[in-house]
Amino acid sequence: MKKAINIRIDESLLSDLDQYAHELDRSRTYLIEKAVSAYFDTLDEIISDKRIDDIKSGKSEVYTLEEVALKLGLNV
Repeated sequence: MKKAINIRIDESLLSDLDQYAHELDRSRTYLIEKAVSAYFDTLDEIISDKRIDDIKSGKSEVYTLEEVALKLGLNV
């Protein structure tokens, strides 16, 4: 199910988007969806790097599976 959103975009970027859409015979929506989807891989890397930094700096802790199971009272 698709949901409509409103965004503000720089005129020059919108012009570029329209040119690509015209050249590829695709809609703005299609190209924006593809761009956002492709950028998710980059965001995953950024989040992973942040989580690693948080662990290294002591802001987050890491627990083994055994520690979690013990805390939850599970037999592993």
